[in-house]
Amino acid sequence: MATEGGDPTRIMVAVNESTIKGYPHPSISSKGAFEWTLNKIIRSNTTGFKLLFIHVQVPDEDGFDDMDSMFASPDDFKSMKHRDKIRGLHLLEYFVNQCHKIGVACEAWVKKGDPKEIICYEVNRVHPDFLVVGSRGLGPFQKVFVGTVSEFCTKHADCPVIAIKRSAAQTPQDPADD
Repeated sequence: MATEGGDPTRIMVAVNESTIKGYPHPSISSKGAFEWTLNKIIRSNTTGFKLLFIHVQVPDEDGFDDMDSMFASPDDFKSMKHRDKIRGLHLLEYFVNQCHKIGVACEAWVKKGDPKEIICYEVNRVHPDFLVVGSRGLGPFQKVFVGTVSEFCTKHADCPVIAIKRSAAQTPQDPADD
């Protein structure tokens, strides 16, 4: 399914880490959206597509979440930034490795900020043919407190958006967990 000039169809896939297992494990929703894209869109046409993975890290509000003290040296901040970058790269490595195993071209990058804003910004910058996001399937009450990246992207991204809900069998006891 390549575009007119023979260029592959570019699919941006927003991925995040598991809140249950942490880095480098992908969230249930991210992994499900990725697998759905492979099984339902790409299928056996591995040369007709290029996957563009984006992971957005949410910065700590105060920068001290992993520290025992309110005092920190400049080296402590450098160490935290380096650790966060490495964690994001390990997450993306999972998806890139899967693509290389089956021969699908891909790119991956990490950004920092509000995931819904950054994903929409990156859609505008990169111009994928469409965006795939996982959805936890939160109810209206949970959406008020947790918010949903998939819903925001569906309304604001400048390309078609496919939100993939995880199956009931994959839903943890607390649906906010992923």
